[in-house]
Amino acid sequence: MSATRPQRVLILGGGFGGIYAALELENTLARDADVEVTFVNRDNFFLFTPMLHEVAASDLDLAHIANPIRKLLRRVHFFHGDVEAIDLDAKQVTVSHGTPELHTHDLEYDHLVLALGSITNFFNLPGLAERALTMKSLGDAIHLRNRMIALLEQADSECAAAARESLLTFAVAGGGFAGVETVASMNDFLHEALPHYVHLGRRNIRVVLIHPGEYILPELGEELGRYAQEKLSERGVDIRTKTRVTGLYEQGVELNDGSMLETSTLVWTAGTSPNPLLDALTCSKERGRVVVNEYLEVQGWPGVWAVGDCAAVPDLTTGERCPPTAQHALRQGKVLAQNLAASIRGGQKRPFRFETIGQLASIGRRTGVAKVFGFKFSGFVAWWLWRTIYLAKLPRFEKKFRVALDWTLDLFFAKDLVQFMTFRAPTISSGEMEPAARELVSAGEKPAGQ
Repeated sequence: MSATRPQRVLILGGGFGGIYAALELENTLARDADVEVTFVNRDNFFLFTPMLHEVAASDLDLAHIANPIRKLLRRVHFFHGDVEAIDLDAKQVTVSHGTPELHTHDLEYDHLVLALGSITNFFNLPGLAERALTMKSLGDAIHLRNRMIALLEQADSECAAAARESLLTFAVAGGGFAGVETVASMNDFLHEALPHYVHLGRRNIRVVLIHPGEYILPELGEELGRYAQEKLSERGVDIRTKTRVTGLYEQGVELNDGSMLETSTLVWTAGTSPNPLLDALTCSKERGRVVVNEYLEVQGWPGVWAVGDCAAVPDLTTGERCPPTAQHALRQGKVLAQNLAASIRGGQKRPFRFETIGQLASIGRRTGVAKVFGFKFSGFVAWWLWRTIYLAKLPRFEKKFRVALDWTLDLFFAKDLVQFMTFRAPTISSGEMEPAARELVSAGEKPAGQ
């Protein structure tokens, strides 16, 4: 290496593992002139995913759980784009950015941090890739919120009376944390919206949770799982345990018992897989995840590290693998950054050791379930713990304040029913309305000025 060239650290991915590694390096190596840290992410913000379902249910403003990366990182360089390919032999990563014309760049590195996370896996079930909704991104939450509002608007019209049952049946697949919190938020949102739709009543709304296990939230144990199941059932959620989705078609969701659930909405939270970019890597992998040692180094590839959902991290307490949770990923990110700094500066690396502190889930209407330090909580106390702990974990005081304000206002005002649309407003060209404007008028909207 040239004496004048700085050491290049490249971080790929902006989930909990990647962003907390970058934040740790922001206050250590990134201060030094002989180290250059670059952070690559397809979004220009860090999304606090544990609160994603609250955006879908109109409890939080969509921007309040997203932290701009350029405000979080001042010394770490940020590249807003996609990772196209990773060449471990050449120590080079190909990235792209720009619209409508795509530009590609080759970024060289001395140390590479793989924090590419996971993506939704539909397991090749028919129709899901084309029709199912997901809950992994801010766009997913906004899309779900828009879908619920659009279907309420459609079903409220007299001409849609015959189709109300399928229009207002909403299904969620997966009884883990994401699925349960999503279905609880959807159920609350839909029922709180009903007073504003004069032709609709509680009898019209049907929310279904499909789960393959005997009870929901198996991560929290049977007692809390069955408590959550009972509470959701009391609120009208139809919980189908020991049931799987086998396909999604125009007429509805097909289940493994051969029945068809007539609905136009399925939210899929039942499966994820490591980022497929990892498939092309020649390093050791386990179920698609990059295998690392206790220092979060990829064995056989000096200078390559991995963290979070895309890494198979040894749990030194149990002898198994660490679960792919946010609380593990953010701590892995910090330890990785410290070990990376020790590798460059000649310090002592330390192994990653962490035992799960607790797990929490919000199940709507100011109730929740939680297991913290082995103690079980349910009801209001668990819901209060959920909000308190996650608010504390949300980066930056500005965002904490905005979320706390949203929650306070939610005590006094009803949920918002505004759809967030992203297309251009209607225009007139040469005396004739543009196609997009014609579509809006046909949907019941008027062009500006009319």
